[in-house]
This record gives sequence, C-alpha cells and structure tokens, in this order.
Amino acid sequence: MTANAVRGEATLVIGGATLRLRPSFAALVAAEAELGPLFALVERAAAGGLTLTELAGLFWHCLDAVPATLSRAEFSDALVAGGLATATPALRVLLGQVLAGR
Repeated sequence: MTANAVRGEATLVIGGATLRLRPSFAALVAAEAELGPLFALVERAAAGGLTLTELAGLFWHCLDAVPATLSRAEFSDALVAGGLATATPALRVLLGQVLAGR
C-alpha cells in the first residue's frame, strides 16, 4: 500500500503491516470530535505535549482502510510496540496536512 503525497497521505508500518493514513475531511472531523480542535493538537505536538491517546486517535481516524480483524485497542498496542520513532514521519505528514490543507 503506497501513500499519495498529493492527497497528504502517509504510510505507517505497524505489526508487520503497512497501513495508509488519509487525512480526508471526514477523517479529520471525526478526529476533531474525539480529540478537540486540531490546531490545538498541532500546538501540543509542537510543544512536545501530544499524548499517546491523541496520536493513536488521530491515526485511527485517518486509517484509509481498517482491516476487519484489527480493533482499535490492537492498533493502539501495535502503534506503541512499534515505537514513536516509527510513527513520527507519519505524524509529521498528518500535522502538516492539518496546517497546510490540500
């Protein structure tokens, strides 16, 4: 699965699977409904105050296709097991998309 940079997509490899994150309007609205204003989320991330719950929530809502066998809890566990270094490039793309838009 590849990401389309023109759409602001990112890939995330967790648990041996490559997942595509697509920050569509609907995905960002769902993330904002759960996590609060996205600009505040970006500010917290820039200040080093983004929580794992917020990271997992943003990624979960932006997943392009959630595998039927993957629960949110399993996704979150795999995200943490993969480490923050693995998640950071995808986070950078999504936060940049929130700020820049397409």
